[in-house]
Amino acid sequence: MFHATMRSAIEDARTFAQLDSLSRSIWQAHAAETVTDAEAQGLAELLHTRRSAVREAVAPVGIPLGRVTLFPPKRLQRAPERSVAIERRRRLACSGPMPPALASRFTTGQLAVLRIVGDEMARTGACGLCLDAIAARAGVCRRLAQAAIRLAEGDGLLTIQERRYQGRKSDPNVVRIISREWLQWLRRGGRSAAPALLGSIGCKPIHPTGKGDPQRQVVDTAPSKGCRGAAGDLNQSVHAGFRAGRGTGQAMR
Repeated sequence: MFHATMRSAIEDARTFAQLDSLSRSIWQAHAAETVTDAEAQGLAELLHTRRSAVREAVAPVGIPLGRVTLFPPKRLQRAPERSVAIERRRRLACSGPMPPALASRFTTGQLAVLRIVGDEMARTGACGLCLDAIAARAGVCRRLAQAAIRLAEGDGLLTIQERRYQGRKSDPNVVRIISREWLQWLRRGGRSAAPALLGSIGCKPIHPTGKGDPQRQVVDTAPSKGCRGAAGDLNQSVHAGFRAGRGTGQAMR
């Protein structure tokens, strides 16, 4: 009697709530030994078949034909001015987003994306921007931004924390930089420590003192004379020689 009643109830069920209630009744009766194992198994199989039929008959509400989601389709992201986007990504890539040894692994567009991630990391401790916002700020497309972040994750430079929620839209992923070299670069404000060592490379700086060269001081103590002064001194010395020679000649006579 119970078996026949349950079969007719399963065939007349139209919602998942009714089928769930009938399933509980079947297994409660099985626990009370009202139905045998074979009868309970047959009712369970009939219940599963009816559930599949109800699922196919349910028409989604508010979902257009050919789509399987309630969320609006993603729009193709394009910059209003392509030249402006190219200039922006080049400027960001040349601004030193990461150490040169790490930056050599990425392209110009990827460096622009990692610059945005690094700025958010330095400002808030993590990058929680959505992928579209990162791509728009870097002047690249959404797919390139996603590929750049995934590539940096594969190199062990950062981590990606997904925030998925069942039944509703997920939150943007949280990106955190874990590379020590990159973090030190951000703490220094994007400057390398190499310029500080340039002062110790090359010749030793010479600091002149006030003493100078003693020999040069002796030479410099003599008053400087021009061409006329030097010529006058020469004439005086010649006349003095003539007078001395005349006096010597007179003495010999």
